[in-house]
Amino acid sequence: MQEKTIPVLKAAFEEEVFQGLTTFPKYLSSKYFYDEVGDKLFQDIMAMPEYYLTNTEFDILQQHKTKICELFGTNFSLFELGAGDGKKTKILLKHLLDKKTEFDYRPIDISTNALEQLKVSVNRELPKVTIKTLQGTYFETLKNIDESGSKRKVILFLGSNIGNLLHPQAIDFLQKIRAILNQDDMVFMGFDQKKNPQTILEAYNDKTGITEAFNKNILTRINNEMGGDFNLSNFIHWEVYDPESGTAKSYLVSKKEQEVSINTLNLKIHFDAWESIHTEISQKYDDKVVAWLAEQSGLKIISQFADDENLYKNYIFKRA
Repeated sequence: MQEKTIPVLKAAFEEEVFQGLTTFPKYLSSKYFYDEVGDKLFQDIMAMPEYYLTNTEFDILQQHKTKICELFGTNFSLFELGAGDGKKTKILLKHLLDKKTEFDYRPIDISTNALEQLKVSVNRELPKVTIKTLQGTYFETLKNIDESGSKRKVILFLGSNIGNLLHPQAIDFLQKIRAILNQDDMVFMGFDQKKNPQTILEAYNDKTGITEAFNKNILTRINNEMGGDFNLSNFIHWEVYDPESGTAKSYLVSKKEQEVSINTLNLKIHFDAWESIHTEISQKYDDKVVAWLAEQSGLKIISQFADDENLYKNYIFKRA
């Protein structure tokens, strides 16, 4: 049983950790995987041969950049939710510069470290790009997007990050985006497609253990930032995929009965043997599901782009 004392919580991270570890089943949010160590681990994941998502989307952008940028038009602000290192986005930024398109770039990320590195790399590689970074979660920064002034908005959401949301949450998120879109604004969004279940499992549970370390980084952050005493070796990373729903789920599973303390939360957490902490979902899609999400959210699909094997697709949406 958890201790009954309710601490005064000073940050969203602390609050969500308290809520997630004092409920059943236990959960932690994958958005807190990311700090300087987590950012580096995710770069390593994107470089893994098993993690097909990065390369397939990279190929889509490289192959279709002319058509994509034509659809974007000119004189707009290019917002990117969860910008990360911007590797794929730079394909579009460079092409827009080559075509002398009038635009500015406004990357958004929860990680200050990632944004700082991105700004440095954009200034170095593409110095003519006007860049203004925005730190925060997607929902926090939607207000900032709506305050962009009279410029048209093009919103990028790459990497199938929409897949971190269950369908009801995704619809709510898309409705919030729809609410800040004007008639000529658009959204360019990546959706990982349903495919061989084994391919999906291997992408999220590599044999080298990089994905396991990425998931466990949230426990490391709790130890470092909240005075936790999680023993990472007492947990295993476990991935499952349901081909019917298209949902991949990640868990950290306690290998034994144990008790963990988190000093700043004045909290002791009991784990039964083989009890889980749900850390992440990664939803997979097909055209029917994407069309349904758009319809439920007040959006319409303008165009779509796929890799040669249909492993992954990018869709362009506007207000319905």
